[in-house]
Amino acid sequence: MSRFLIPIAIGAAIGSALGYFGQCSSGTCPLTSTWWRGAIYGSVMGLLMALGSGR
Repeated sequence: MSRFLIPIAIGAAIGSALGYFGQCSSGTCPLTSTWWRGAIYGSVMGLLMALGSGR
């Protein structure tokens, strides 16, 4: 279970930090427009990396 939760949490943290600190001025950037959208994207990327590791 932690095999999936740890990469998801790390991805969500990185994605939310990117969304919070890397906001675009127009608000139309799909990843960095809000912090929660970045967290969702990061958690999905973390899950895909965990599934792709094959351990």
